[in-house]
Amino acid sequence: MDLHQMKRAAAEFQTPFYVFDTDELCAKVEKIKTALQGRAKVCYAMKANPFLIDRILPVVDALEVCSPGEFAICERSEIPAGKIVLSGVYKKAADIRSVLESYGGDPVYTVESYSQWQMFAAYTNRMQLSIHVLLRLSNGNQFGMDQSVLEEIVAHRADCPYIHIEGVQYFTGTQKRAASKVSRELKKLDDLVDTLREKYGYETEKLEYGPGLPVSYFDGEEEVGDMLLAGLTEALQALRFSGEVVLEMGRYIAAQCGYYFAGVVDTKVNDAQPYCLINGGIHQVNYYGQMMAMKHPPIVHLQPRGEEETAWTICGSLCTVSDVLVKQYPFHGLQTGDTLVFEKTGAYSVTEGIALFLSRDLPAVLLYSEKDGYQIARDHIAVDKYNSFH
Repeated sequence: MDLHQMKRAAAEFQTPFYVFDTDELCAKVEKIKTALQGRAKVCYAMKANPFLIDRILPVVDALEVCSPGEFAICERSEIPAGKIVLSGVYKKAADIRSVLESYGGDPVYTVESYSQWQMFAAYTNRMQLSIHVLLRLSNGNQFGMDQSVLEEIVAHRADCPYIHIEGVQYFTGTQKRAASKVSRELKKLDDLVDTLREKYGYETEKLEYGPGLPVSYFDGEEEVGDMLLAGLTEALQALRFSGEVVLEMGRYIAAQCGYYFAGVVDTKVNDAQPYCLINGGIHQVNYYGQMMAMKHPPIVHLQPRGEEETAWTICGSLCTVSDVLVKQYPFHGLQTGDTLVFEKTGAYSVTEGIALFLSRDLPAVLLYSEKDGYQIARDHIAVDKYNSFH
């Protein structure tokens, strides 16, 4: 969005609200696919921002879905089950049974533990239903399985004739800023593929990998995303594995397309420090890596005035001293009634905040494209009823 589009949105809609520019979103995906030179497909992790799935579906190869709620969103959006990777560290048996009964083997299912493997085996044997799965390799945390457990499943895969193991899923975290780390992780997967072939005669067909490419949110941070993307492409080209590679991305795809609009509702000076209060707060906007509000994300002041620069501390409307978004941010002529636009809020901010704290209304969500203009994906929603007995 350019400044003209921001001012138009601020004039037309009541703050606070989010705008997700879906033209920017799709352009980012196309940029990624071009850089990958056909070596890998792209899977969008919808947890980063579920409001984007309808617009992004035509340009990605799959959606990663991690909860029954996310799956229900996909159903309402009529997302083809064949484009869903049904993931998640906790899979409730009743939910999996429901998906199997309704969609059968259309989604790809991930297996995160031996008990999940047993659950899929029991259901598919009983229903005589063939499905495809990915075995998730752990990175030493609660997600996935140790390699020894994964190997045990592969070794005895013939005992579960209705389950076809497509390959391995592996994700180690977000905001990686060194290409060497990505290269080491892909080499680890390459070695695992060789081990599974040599020890168990199993030929891996697919690797689904989360590279965790970084988003530079704050002033002074080096923009290394493009460099890491180039390094990722080089590492993919160097793989011995020649099968299908799917890259699962969320933050790196969605962050840039998001804008959070908040109104300045009060200004004051306490102990010589200027404070700006907005009608939003930390329950609605969150930047990964922010530390005690000291880092400066990109913020646009829509009504700058030709006055001397003043460093403001931006606070939200929650009754807690923790509701400080940014300290010492420079503005020219900031006044009550102005609008601030927080950029790079396309990933997680809309869902990750403590949304129900103090029973403040949920902000509206808008989707923007040059073709369709502004569309309301969610209006302002009062949440007090969710925080009371009556």
